[in-house]
Amino acid sequence: MLGDGLTDEGISRKMGVSIRTVRRTMADLMRRLNAQSRFQAGTEAVRRGWI
Repeated sequence: MLGDGLTDEGISRKMGVSIRTVRRTMADLMRRLNAQSRFQAGTEAVRRGWI
């Protein structure tokens, strides 16, 4: 959904979860990928074959 350009708010509405849940999930994902930005997280996820 991030790749489609949705904001945290848009993702939370689409998934039916709180915005806090979306932000926590994104922070955890960035930590796992050792990424400093969302863009860097996306490129690293692609490199790893996650998406």
